[in-house]
Amino acid sequence: MTEEVVRKEPANRRSAFNHSVQTIQKPSPISAIETSDEPRIKTNLEEFNRVLGSGIVKGSLVLIGGDPGIGKSTLLLQVSAQLSDKNQNVLYISGEESIKQTKLRADRLGIKSTSLHVLAETDMEYITSAIQEMKPAFVVVDSIQTVYQSDITSAPGSVSQVRECTAQLMKIAKTNGIPIFIVGHVTKEGSIAGPRLLEHMVDTVLYFEGERHHTFRILRAVKNRFGSTNELGIFEMREEGLTEVLNPSEIFLEERSAGVSGSCVVASMEGTRPVLVEIQALISPTSFGNPRRMATGLDHNRVSLLMAVLEKRVGLLLQNQDAYLKVAGGVKLDEPAIDLAIAVSIASSFKDAAPHQADCFIGEVGLTGEVRRVSRIEQRVQEAAKLGFKRMFIPQANIDGWKKPRGIELVGVENVAEALRISLGGS
Repeated sequence: MTEEVVRKEPANRRSAFNHSVQTIQKPSPISAIETSDEPRIKTNLEEFNRVLGSGIVKGSLVLIGGDPGIGKSTLLLQVSAQLSDKNQNVLYISGEESIKQTKLRADRLGIKSTSLHVLAETDMEYITSAIQEMKPAFVVVDSIQTVYQSDITSAPGSVSQVRECTAQLMKIAKTNGIPIFIVGHVTKEGSIAGPRLLEHMVDTVLYFEGERHHTFRILRAVKNRFGSTNELGIFEMREEGLTEVLNPSEIFLEERSAGVSGSCVVASMEGTRPVLVEIQALISPTSFGNPRRMATGLDHNRVSLLMAVLEKRVGLLLQNQDAYLKVAGGVKLDEPAIDLAIAVSIASSFKDAAPHQADCFIGEVGLTGEVRRVSRIEQRVQEAAKLGFKRMFIPQANIDGWKKPRGIELVGVENVAEALRISLGGS
């Protein structure tokens, strides 16, 4: 005799949503609303906690996306195991792998917790009943594109299915106070697949980035209702799983070549933390009518703008030169304060003159060639001094008004020409 699971007929959609409305609320003055700081759930990964805003908030719905094979399932399985080790029931719902495949990954990561429960299911009705029956402290759904509502005729992963399933998970999270993490697929362009409404519905959107063939992974928050946005967490993929990198600046600079032209170090702010990264530029004569402009980790339009400033304000003939720029380590930089480092690296490669190994650059460059004020200058300089840099080029407007650290010389520059003259030795 064999057992057959009989699926119940889908309930009326209207009645399914009606029972969630309990009482009719009246508008209240905002001064009369009482709030309290709820304790956040901490994991053993401090980088993960900081990106979320110092911990996981109860009742939050978090979306994490990334390329296939980047380590999304590994990260969430490690977090689930760490929370289950604190005597909390955790439910890991896998819609893409069987429970045996999940067990193989858990064995590879050394996970042997009895409070971590695994469920291989894609029907939203059965997922809801499993959560209500178990009442876990933490839920992971991997992934939202495989989950479906049986009363919707479209295929799993469609716009209507993703929207309805996310709405149901959000209702479960808010009603029961359960933090739920959902994994989202990404498109070829790197954005979350499905409707843009998905990112609007959730509380936090995380992107897990990095090259598949490199060991470093970057966890970036682009939306966070409970903390700072644009935070950055660095992880290293090892055989036993993901381990956090506590000093990313040292990692990004450890393979830097000495005395090579076209290399500059910039102190960039990633959220609340300064990170020192290397910007590399290669300028070579073009063999075509239109010179090439390629940038990895930098905005292509920003590079073209700075090259025009160097040609007009400094007199560098770059219109017949190919330009290739890259941020070492796979980091993406998008703040204006990196302009000066980009300009110096381009001029260094063009003149084949290397800046000093212990120099660091920070500043925004305007169209007239001036170097403009940047924010959080004190944290940037302290990070550079901590890593052994002896001289730092900063905007002249940022020189005064704060306490300078010892052991590092601050050079205030008013324009790009002055910065190039001092850093490249007048060449």
